[in-house]
Amino acid sequence: MTATGKRTLLGFDYGLERIGVAVGQEITGSANPLTTVKSSNGAPDWPAIEKLITEWKPGAFVVGMPFNMDGTEGDMCKKARRFGNQLNGRYNLEVHWIDERLSSLQAERQKNSKHTTDELAAQIILQAWLDEHGN
Repeated sequence: MTATGKRTLLGFDYGLERIGVAVGQEITGSANPLTTVKSSNGAPDWPAIEKLITEWKPGAFVVGMPFNMDGTEGDMCKKARRFGNQLNGRYNLEVHWIDERLSSLQAERQKNSKHTTDELAAQIILQAWLDEHGN
């Protein structure tokens, strides 16, 4: 197990059709867009996620929580929480939660041909967590 402060983290922007994934390191405090994993009716492609976990060996996960603009939890927030809890249950790794309001809008503004909006939103989510919890 990698010590807190030196872990690799995977960040997720959960969606019903696509899940953006980013990778980051606590030691550098930086996150990068990684990939988009398909989701079918909210059911993640677990084999694809398993492959990412095997490759990157994260010490923890960060999942964006899509709160309503008034700060309340809507249906998507509950589904994102369920996804994070499933990550914890399947891989026995800590899940950190962060408010992701407007991350997809910000990602859309940054969109380029190299990365999808979902991947960029995951990067924004993970970077926000790293900035908030930096050493």
